[in-house]
Amino acid sequence: MSLQPGQQAEIRKRFGPEEVAAFAELSEDRNPIHLDADFAAQTAFGAPIVHGILLSSLLSGLLGQHLPGQGTIYLGQTLKFVRPVLVGEEVTARVTVSQVREDKPIVTLITEVLNARGEPCVQGEAVVKV
Repeated sequence: MSLQPGQQAEIRKRFGPEEVAAFAELSEDRNPIHLDADFAAQTAFGAPIVHGILLSSLLSGLLGQHLPGQGTIYLGQTLKFVRPVLVGEEVTARVTVSQVREDKPIVTLITEVLNARGEPCVQGEAVVKV
């Protein structure tokens, strides 16, 4: 296994109203905080926010396509939602190798989604089989 602690991969993405609405239909989560601008304007956020799990899905894409890459299997993922992302705001999803087991093809990675200001919005840890 050629993975080393500190290796990183990241992608940038912007979820617009269409993607958020499509996810709401797929997930059955039609909470108006995500879909209704008038409703969301009355909340502390002031505008619709992206589903936290939709943001987290970028981590799955990173793990399966970039680092470690194709064939990667999720064994576990922790998530902490620390800051909202407004619909249309660009985010950066990043994974960083933190531990590589010597005895098994198991890797632990720090996972995070950051807003355009570099502030953490989603934080966690993934354990994968490579």
